[in-house]
Amino acid sequence: MRRKPPAGAVTKAPEGLPSPLLENWEWQDDAACRDVNPELFFSAESERGMRKHAREVLAKSLCGTCPVRRQCREHAVVVGEMYGVWGGTTEEEREPALHGRRR
Repeated sequence: MRRKPPAGAVTKAPEGLPSPLLENWEWQDDAACRDVNPELFFSAESERGMRKHAREVLAKSLCGTCPVRRQCREHAVVVGEMYGVWGGTTEEEREPALHGRRR
């Protein structure tokens, strides 16, 4: 069933982002992290060292169980997501792909 966007919804995506069509975002409904606190995937500005590494390992372990891990990782690269764990990858792990996208 095709859902109608709410009144006033964006109908054109900003440059570089996937269009706001439901099909481009439906994969998120199946994400293992859907009901998890987002703080698991994003570090506090002051977080460093072993504490950051431990949080990332835990986040990546949840990603390892996720049926939409590939779509999540691809999304992060396509939109240039520079923060957090996406599709089992950290910002440092995505850096080569993000760097290759810059013009």
